[in-house]
Amino acid sequence: MSNKTRSATREARMNAILDAATELLVEKPTSSLHEIAEHAKIGIATLHRYVESREQLLLKLGLRAIEVVGETVRQIPTEEEELNNYIPRLIEALIPQGDKIHFLIHHSSLAYNSELEAAEAKLMEPLSQIIGRLQERGYFRQDMTKEWILNVMYWMLFVTWQEVQSGRLARNAAASLMLETVFSGVGMQGHSRTLTP
Repeated sequence: MSNKTRSATREARMNAILDAATELLVEKPTSSLHEIAEHAKIGIATLHRYVESREQLLLKLGLRAIEVVGETVRQIPTEEEELNNYIPRLIEALIPQGDKIHFLIHHSSLAYNSELEAAEAKLMEPLSQIIGRLQERGYFRQDMTKEWILNVMYWMLFVTWQEVQSGRLARNAAASLMLETVFSGVGMQGHSRTLTP
């Protein structure tokens, strides 16, 4: 096996562990490394080959969450002629990433990590700019800051994901419901029904 193949295999396994850990920590934030290893279906010794401590694991989880959300966001067209469809596409694409978004919102232990803060700021900046452009077009209220609108959407993405996961909300109805809720709260009157997924 080449070094490149070995590295790719290790990265894929690390990502699988991080995804399993995120899934568990959403349900039980105080989970120990032993519980995380069990949930990921690996031994604790295997987990320690990838992370040395719970703190290091949390940092890797935060960076993984930003990476996954960022990859999703980058796939959505931002050209002017596509801008009216940006928010519906964003919501549709990010609802399945609700666990990653939940992790970034809730794990205050990561709040003062400079590496994570820089990565999250890089992720949020283009989203903030697009919200500003939509405010200029009259699709979002201008008496609310871009940061407020973005944070409201962030929280709602997690709540929508949670409702889908629990079975209380049909997956195919989730994006439309969230979209209607967002524009009823922060949108300019008359525009909520012009933006459809």
